[in-house]
Amino acid sequence: MKKIILSALVGIMYMGSAQAAPNNVGCGWGSMIFNGKGGMMSQSMAATTNGTSSNQTFGITSGTGGCAKDGVVQKYAAADAYMGANLDKVARAVSEGQGEALETLADTIGIKAEDKARFFEVAKSNFNTIFPSEKVSSEDVLAALGKVMAADSKLVKYTTA
Repeated sequence: MKKIILSALVGIMYMGSAQAAPNNVGCGWGSMIFNGKGGMMSQSMAATTNGTSSNQTFGITSGTGGCAKDGVVQKYAAADAYMGANLDKVARAVSEGQGEALETLADTIGIKAEDKARFFEVAKSNFNTIFPSEKVSSEDVLAALGKVMAADSKLVKYTTA
């Protein structure tokens, strides 16, 4: 907890006053604390606060914390936020071709129930392409996953629009 508070204080000290593009990190306490702050540092701190305090789910279900019960989630933004907070869990699940983290990623991307088995199979068989190193970023993983899906006749439909 001390690390989170210290990180937040350091982040506040280095933030500029420039206005950011629309919120990339969703709703929650972090988004409320860093509301109106621009730059990568403030967005990272907001995402970390939202993810580590596990308040987004509560906020969405209760309509608090800047969350709306009937809000619309952009698929890529949601997948990026999820992946950023759960990269190790997703890597483990992809390597096994199953698991809660992979199931959640599939749901976040919008994979239909009838295509999930194929998604899991394709992800597992392409693990080394999707996760080429231990130092891979969530953005790189999503880009690689998108390419793998685009090359699959059943999953390509999830990579357009």
